[in-house]
Amino acid sequence: MLGDNLPPPAEVVALYKQNNIGRMRIFFPTKDVLQALRGSNIDLIMDVPREHLQGIASSAATASDWVQRNVLAYWPDVRLRYIGVGNELIPGKTEAQYVLPAMQNIYNALSSAGLANQIKVSTVVDMGILGQSYPPSAGKFTASSKRFLTPIVGFLTRTGAPLLANVYPYFSYIGNKRDISLDYALFTSSGTVVTDGRFAYKNLFDAILDSVHAALEEIGAGGLKVVVSESGWPSAGGDTATIHNARTYNQNFIRHAPQGTPRRPGRPIEAYIFAMFNENKKPQGTEQNFGLFYPNKQPVYPISF
Repeated sequence: MLGDNLPPPAEVVALYKQNNIGRMRIFFPTKDVLQALRGSNIDLIMDVPREHLQGIASSAATASDWVQRNVLAYWPDVRLRYIGVGNELIPGKTEAQYVLPAMQNIYNALSSAGLANQIKVSTVVDMGILGQSYPPSAGKFTASSKRFLTPIVGFLTRTGAPLLANVYPYFSYIGNKRDISLDYALFTSSGTVVTDGRFAYKNLFDAILDSVHAALEEIGAGGLKVVVSESGWPSAGGDTATIHNARTYNQNFIRHAPQGTPRRPGRPIEAYIFAMFNENKKPQGTEQNFGLFYPNKQPVYPISF
């Protein structure tokens, strides 16, 4: 959405269908996007933007109004799957304190409409929540994250919702090239790179995701499903950001997701690639170049979904 040259929503929905992409995430509700999704059978994650959290957290009526305008007005023509209450706010952002009460109020509003079983309410975290991630089995949340996540995870467990997590091996790799090889980050290692007790890791993505699983186990929530709400690799604009690497990562990521991780073998990973388009209104550099498609709808590189 953050470009001034992007195709209109109806064309974007058609592009999804043409490429057999069955799920979408949007970072804020937008009327024309939701309108275009009617009858498309595309499953949707829709975020509640951070600027709405305080109001929704402090007022059941505000939450109810938000659900009325952005959910009930389009349901069931638009197949909402998850509502992500806040993106990457825990632990350090001021709005982190509003995440759980906002989740509860949105859930109650959905519940009143009889939709609490169909549409799950969660929040989206990034890997800043981990105080320790190596080896994966030693995964632990930071103390400040744990303060927010322990009650949130309790809520998710009670309501049968997953935790939404943004997982980017790209950033881990460029932040620590001394210890991480490019092959390990791109799913191209020929054999085991990290041995962690009985678990063998051939790629960095699995290692990061399993450190989240271990951190959840440590707070007594090992059964909680983690949905990867963002992952991807930039094709230009920075360190190791090439079309070849982006294609290699994303194609291997698509192939790998059905297999699960060493800690959760055989459990397909529900995963979303960031992003559909290169976006020229993002900060300059790699941020503008995560797209699978150019704004003219041509693929940045060939990829099979």
